[in-house]
Amino acid sequence: MSFTLATLKTAIQDYAENDETTFVNHLNDFIKAAEERIFKNIQLSFFIKNSTGSMTSSNQFLALPSDYLASFSLSFTNASNEKVFLDLKDTDYVQSYNPNPSTTGTPKYYAVFDISNFIIGPTPDSNYSVELHYYYRPASLTVGADSGTTWLSTNAPFALLYGSLLEAYTYMKGEQDMSAMYEKRFTQALTELKMLGEAKETTDQYRTGMVIRPKQ
Repeated sequence: MSFTLATLKTAIQDYAENDETTFVNHLNDFIKAAEERIFKNIQLSFFIKNSTGSMTSSNQFLALPSDYLASFSLSFTNASNEKVFLDLKDTDYVQSYNPNPSTTGTPKYYAVFDISNFIIGPTPDSNYSVELHYYYRPASLTVGADSGTTWLSTNAPFALLYGSLLEAYTYMKGEQDMSAMYEKRFTQALTELKMLGEAKETTDQYRTGMVIRPKQ
């Protein structure tokens, strides 16, 4: 089972038994709120992205991707064609380590300087190719066509549905028992996603054996 934007909107209206105009106008908001709750609660490889670029000699700043949220790793390729990983530090640490930005050297540290840039220390002494492995916010299902899908709508349809219904019932000031039921089902769907993203995706059976769930 999977949802397109159109079929998810229809499902929300059918479950909520509500096709009132203002309710329908907020369907995208319910979906985006559910996506945000999933995004903030589960770590999935789907939320991880790679980007390549280059440091510029004598420039202590490196531009961030527009969809950047947090780092997993930043590396550069040195003159020996070896990949070297930088250590993530606070901005003040990097600036204290290299107080004179005109002093160049082989980069060792990086920090998030502002919404658009990393700061590198020491300031790069060459134009190094870099690779950033980072956490990003995927595009919402609601920004595409009615026939469009996303990873979540295809692989986590019930988490998206029940999360959206929970938001819809909050908007409707619906009955507490229905809200509680959708909260429970949404939590169950999140638990299943956690098993995928934080257990199955990060281990293999050959090295760690089967994933063992705690007994109820």
